[in-house]
Amino acid sequence: MQLKRVLLLIAILSLAASVGIPAASAASPYEAYTYDYYGDSSPLPAPYLPDTAITGASLGVGDFKEPNDMYVTTDGTTYILDSGNARIIVLNPDMQVDRVIKTFRNKGKEDGFAAPQGLFVSENQEIYVADTDNNRVVVLSGKGELIRVVANPQSDILPADFKFVPLKVTVDAAGRVFVVARGVFEGIMQFDDKNNFMGYVGTINVTPTIWDRLWKSLSTKAQKAQMQLFIPTEFSNIDIDGKGFVYATAIDITSDTPIKRLNPSGDDVLKRLGYWAVKGDIRFRMFGNNSGPSKFTDIKVLGGGMYVALDSNRARLFTYNDEGDLLYAFGGRGNQLGVFNNPAAVEKIGDKLAVLDSGKNNIVVFRPTEFGTLVQQATTEHYYGNDDVAVKLWSDVLRLNTNYEIAYLGIGKSLLMQKENEKAMEYFKLGMSRKNYSVAYKRYRREVLKEQFGTAMTIVLSLLIAFIAYRIARVVIRRRAVKREAGLS
Repeated sequence: MQLKRVLLLIAILSLAASVGIPAASAASPYEAYTYDYYGDSSPLPAPYLPDTAITGASLGVGDFKEPNDMYVTTDGTTYILDSGNARIIVLNPDMQVDRVIKTFRNKGKEDGFAAPQGLFVSENQEIYVADTDNNRVVVLSGKGELIRVVANPQSDILPADFKFVPLKVTVDAAGRVFVVARGVFEGIMQFDDKNNFMGYVGTINVTPTIWDRLWKSLSTKAQKAQMQLFIPTEFSNIDIDGKGFVYATAIDITSDTPIKRLNPSGDDVLKRLGYWAVKGDIRFRMFGNNSGPSKFTDIKVLGGGMYVALDSNRARLFTYNDEGDLLYAFGGRGNQLGVFNNPAAVEKIGDKLAVLDSGKNNIVVFRPTEFGTLVQQATTEHYYGNDDVAVKLWSDVLRLNTNYEIAYLGIGKSLLMQKENEKAMEYFKLGMSRKNYSVAYKRYRREVLKEQFGTAMTIVLSLLIAFIAYRIARVVIRRRAVKREAGLS
């Protein structure tokens, strides 16, 4: 009996290899998926697999204690904000400890952090720390020396009793500092490079539902006074892309726009052209475990038009392209390597992803699979206009998963850019995109009319000339007939 089970297992593994099931999926501790045109969860090969877990003990600096943020620079240097221990651990590109920043000199005295929550490193290696319980943003040099402190902002638009409690921070190329602060509902606070408060960016408005309006209309004056006011809500985290656009996630889980891309004027310019809203899971339980909408606590711009948002509710990562299509989602809770307890931050290390888990006090590094690599390459090539390359890459993606509608859409969009409208129509039909199909159809119809215009006009002119000749001939024949009858011929 035992021999039969072994032979059956060998047969199953052989069959899996023969039909091309990715080995990565079998080793994945979670199920990857996206949502199709009908809103059903569509399973995918794992885009990433867990590679290793990094702890404070493995680095030789003692255990992490509730780490809340991290940042990875373009050269691969990793900064870990070990909040519970009030320190910053800096790792070199080989993921070895380079230095630990715990204290700094401030006006001749030793100073330190108090429950810091946010971290950002600028292009010139300046370290920005949201020193939360000290009510300030501390700016340090790469060596850990104090440069300046952003604290106690002054402005006519701030209330007299305003208390500055920074949670997250990011900086643009011009040195403007964007701060998500606790209890600030007006938007993201913005400071110039001289620490001056410049105002708010990206206010979030909350609209009451029809049930809220109905309940309010039926309530007494006393009940109305006790009702929660529909005021703008708070942001939870921010990141910035190479063009200076700020990506922000909101706390409000009832919103259809919990992710925003803010231009320098503060307007939300995030594209939402996919099947569904850019808000994580669109189907979920209403009660019980893992219930409720996604709650984003971090966001990272990946490049190539892609960004990944971290959902702390179900401990998952959602990756979107620049048009708002959900490329894939993966993750979950558990004790295995690759699933999380309380994920707090996500970063990109080269072609890998790193997720900071404040519950497990570790960092999990993920390596991309063949499927994940191809999807990213195809998305990037299309984003930069290399559509001929993108079509080939999307075709390779379809060899791994023939049900991946995003690949059909990717090929269709690339063909559309190459003005191959008829072929694009075929792929948009497979990708269930009526809108894009209509665009391709209109262009194809215009193309056919343009091609056939010369022939059609030739035929019309020929028929018109023939008709005119026929009419002239009839007139001539009639006149001759009249002359013969009159005896004039």
